[in-house]
Amino acid sequence: MECPESLHVQALFDDELAAIDAARIGRHVEDCTQCRKLLEELGEVRALIRGGAPPERIPAALRVRVMQALEQESAVDLAFTGGGNPPNRPSKTLWIGLLSGAVGGALAASAVFLVLAGNTGKPLIDDVVADHTRSLLSSHLIDVVSTDQHTVKPWFAGRTDVSPVVADFSQQGFRLIGGRADYLDHQRAAVVVYQHGPHFINVFSWAISGRGLPANTTRNGYHLAFWKVGNVGYCAISDTGWGELQTLMRLLQGLE
Repeated sequence: MECPESLHVQALFDDELAAIDAARIGRHVEDCTQCRKLLEELGEVRALIRGGAPPERIPAALRVRVMQALEQESAVDLAFTGGGNPPNRPSKTLWIGLLSGAVGGALAASAVFLVLAGNTGKPLIDDVVADHTRSLLSSHLIDVVSTDQHTVKPWFAGRTDVSPVVADFSQQGFRLIGGRADYLDHQRAAVVVYQHGPHFINVFSWAISGRGLPANTTRNGYHLAFWKVGNVGYCAISDTGWGELQTLMRLLQGLE
């Protein structure tokens, strides 16, 4: 029997859940063998798609059949002037028949093309940018609103898989305004939020288990600065200047 949380697991994989819901489903996955397997299978499919797939071409005979069906539908629409649906319109069964079999491979290839066109081949960078952008466009920038590091840091206990560095650097121009729980790299990540003038800076932290991190980069107008301390990875992302972002990075590194 399928786990009732399976749809939420798929939404979690696609980064479609709010942070609190993502954290809840993340805890569920830890205890549910079926959902954990589902998440692994989704990851394998994504890796396969991002790794490329052999090109598929629609057979010439199938292309002719589809074009003939479209011409038939156009002729019926032109001849029919009454209300309602035109008679003899190609049915869903016809379209299913046309699009079954060999066209399935072509559709799969098209899906691969669309997925590859929409990502950079660097899923961690893509996920950080997506999480940052979503936080700015929604009301989910901050879960705990406070300028007090002694309020923000304890809030993460039990809600994220790491204990992030938290400090207020208002005197240096980086005001602590709060934090939130998010989901990154298939785990519960902590996000500390700073404000520098009109710019918001999200500082993500998550467990990396010895894995390397991407190089600093710019994506979609946002600068991303990566560093790690022990087995905890950090990424500061914002549309503020590179100099300001790296200043905050050095301030945080100085606390470790």
